[in-house]
Parts: sequence; C-alpha cells; structure tokens
Amino acid sequence: MEYIYKPTGVCSKLITVELEEETIKKVVFTGGCSGNSRGISQLVKGRNAKEVIECLRGVRCGTGKTSCPDQLSLALEKALEQGV
Repeated sequence: MEYIYKPTGVCSKLITVELEEETIKKVVFTGGCSGNSRGISQLVKGRNAKEVIECLRGVRCGTGKTSCPDQLSLALEKALEQGV
C-alpha cells in the first residue's frame, strides 16, 4: 500500500512510501536535495520500517530541528499506524 506524507521544516514537499506489511518497497521524495533523497530511498528499500524509524528518528539537517531522514521516520510511523 502507498502512503503520502507532507513533511514540515524541510525542502521536500512530499514523501511517498510504499510498504508491504512492515517492509519498505519504495520511497520517493518530491522536492529537496535530489541526490540525498535518492540515496536515502535506495538505502531503506527492502528494510523493515520499524528498524529504519529507529535509525533515522532525530537526525537533524544543520542547525534545523528536523531533516528529510527524520521526516521519513515520521512518514513511516504514520503509515504503520494506518495499517498501510
């Protein structure tokens, strides 16, 4: 199933997550740093969403309060809550 998340505090405008049970099948960032977003997407593909949440939660971008990886952790958490 697919879940679309609108991140806050980052350059990305949307994060689209595709899960099969708890396994991440695909992640697409719309907007933001293309190279970093594609890199993150490739690194998390095939991994357990709960493990990725633990790894990415709290990662900050510079002096900001969040980052695209942190926002991905929130997107994954919301998707799991909704049973996506």
